[in-house]
Amino acid sequence: MDERLVRLGRSSYLNVLPLQHPLDAGLVPHNFAMVSGPPAELNNMMAQGLLDVSANSSVEYARSPESYFLVPDLAIGSRGPVMSVILLSLVPPEDLGGETVVVSAQTHTSAMLLRILFSENLKVTPKYRVENATALLEQGKRPKAVLAIGNEALRLRDHPDYPHRWDLGEAWREWTGLPFIFGVWLVRRRAAQELGSALTDACSAMLAAKAWGQEHPDTIVELACRSGILDPERMRQYFAGLVYDLGPAEQEGLTVFYSHLAQAGIIPKVPDLVFFE
Repeated sequence: MDERLVRLGRSSYLNVLPLQHPLDAGLVPHNFAMVSGPPAELNNMMAQGLLDVSANSSVEYARSPESYFLVPDLAIGSRGPVMSVILLSLVPPEDLGGETVVVSAQTHTSAMLLRILFSENLKVTPKYRVENATALLEQGKRPKAVLAIGNEALRLRDHPDYPHRWDLGEAWREWTGLPFIFGVWLVRRRAAQELGSALTDACSAMLAAKAWGQEHPDTIVELACRSGILDPERMRQYFAGLVYDLGPAEQEGLTVFYSHLAQAGIIPKVPDLVFFE
């Protein structure tokens, strides 16, 4: 591979379409070699040095902040209902103490957010089991509660057998009054040293792609509807509820989340937010 290409990890979820389509379609020039995968897989690839810059779970930065820079003003989150991070439950969430919650293996941040909301907000302690929610439901099984994320959550959110739906983005906002940042874009510090100006150009391309996506919402909704997951009205509602910025309010929400993780012993301390320049 040409050494000038920057290895970009891209999420396979619909929520990054406004950022990814302009790059895929050549609407924004770039120097990327694309690698697709779910967040957990991209986290692992970044940790192993297999990517230079990537969409990653917010938790990945907190686990190893000395290894990464944050891409400025680029994130994926919500300021209320997120629609694609949903706990489906047979009973009200506050009644799940001691019960088993099935959690997707594809998520790190959403699973940690769920634990924090249960333990610190609802004051209940369920058990957790990592499993494929869609496969279980297709087999006719009905776990007491299921955490679904991404495209799977959009498909399952109206499942008739689950009367209780807990949107974690909305729950966080009601609890803290802050946006919640599920994902960030990270630059490996070693890649920054190795690639120099090529990585600066790469980050500029990502921000230009974000701007294009924000300026063409109808195009994004039309493309997303080809997935058949939601109708146009609900797809428009979905994208309207998402946050792609990492401004002061989003940074505060991210820091508060990290403080809860540190208090729970999940990360050693609250990391400083250090941005790629």
